[in-house]
Amino acid sequence: MTAQHVIALLSRPGCHLCDDARAVIARVAGELNVPWTERDITQSEQDLREYSEMVPVILIDGVQHDFWRVDERRLRRALGALPVHSASDGAVR
Repeated sequence: MTAQHVIALLSRPGCHLCDDARAVIARVAGELNVPWTERDITQSEQDLREYSEMVPVILIDGVQHDFWRVDERRLRRALGALPVHSASDGAVR
């Protein structure tokens, strides 16, 4: 990894998809030594307006990366831990 990223998980209490996302993020972040935080959207009116229908939401460096489900390979790729492949030629970029 060339840059230090930060992951944020936006969640709400009682959300089973949030539990799944938390497990993936904790595993990947732990393996890659990437810091992460979790924010309960029910504590902010703005978060509720913006993210209510999308939780869990995953931000990387403050930019929305995923919502509903975390794709572990996609997360690793975004953090620089996997090469990016072109769908057309299979080349590593």
